[in-house]
Amino acid sequence: MNRIDRLMGTLLLLQSRRVIRAEDIADHFEISLRTVYRDVSALSEIGVPVIAEAGIGYSLMKGYLLPPIMFSEEEAAALGTAAMALSKTSDPSLDATMQTALMKIRAALPEPQRRRLERVEQSVVFGWNGYGEKPVKQVARLVDLQRSLAESKALRIDYQTGGRGEVTTREIEPLGLVHYLEYWHLIAWCGLREDYRDFRLDRIQKVEQLDRRVSRRRDFDLQAYLQKQRELPAVLETRIFFSAYSVARAKREWSLGFVAEEEVEGGSVVTLRTGDWRWITGWLLSFRENVRVLEPLELQRELASTARRVAEHHAV
Repeated sequence: MNRIDRLMGTLLLLQSRRVIRAEDIADHFEISLRTVYRDVSALSEIGVPVIAEAGIGYSLMKGYLLPPIMFSEEEAAALGTAAMALSKTSDPSLDATMQTALMKIRAALPEPQRRRLERVEQSVVFGWNGYGEKPVKQVARLVDLQRSLAESKALRIDYQTGGRGEVTTREIEPLGLVHYLEYWHLIAWCGLREDYRDFRLDRIQKVEQLDRRVSRRRDFDLQAYLQKQRELPAVLETRIFFSAYSVARAKREWSLGFVAEEEVEGGSVVTLRTGDWRWITGWLLSFRENVRVLEPLELQRELASTARRVAEHHAV
């Protein structure tokens, strides 16, 4: 990236954040801190009111705004494609907002670029989700949860657990939204459990925003929390052969318990972790003859026994 593009990028970063550290700018552009200091100095010399606070970072003087920015053809196409992708994973509460944003992008483009964006949109199609259409009547809407996160407001929810299916009322402090395994999840501090919890949005039966504001938990980092969840030790470990046809699905669906993979003839031997053999048995049966448990013997017997009971249940 040449210096002019980097200076413009630095200015955009400053405008998009309330405050940003020199280290974050350096990481973003993969440059040294000395280069960051020179770039910020150059922006100040051309009249950009950059405020530097020792130990905090850089910010723009309140009220300073950049003039409207024109999108390049590639930027407009990227935004259009990203909006189409987001529409497949979001709930309907965001659809109208995304369409309005796309209209503004189109309005900012010259006619040739607008036609190019339309051709790109007509040529890109996103397939179906594995779990069907987006929920139309989902109680916990993304747009409402985003508002609670932005305003630092506590929530009261009725939540149905995935195991026994019981519904409990909880007061929670929202910390972040995560999308994985084709569902949106709200990560929050749960007053009932007095710990961080992962709430799947489609299991929230009722949601109410409270007047109580919550303080930011400085000891919490969303990325670190997710990584920790992936690394939680499970008491049970198994080695399973998956055919080449099914190994990608296995790694995707059991990603939180994935340990290792060894490619062998005809497929892969995958090491997985679980907390209970019953949790994994039904899942393995869905692979039919494309899977074979290598160890331990306990899981082999559990799988064979369950398969016999299923066969007897469906016998004619």
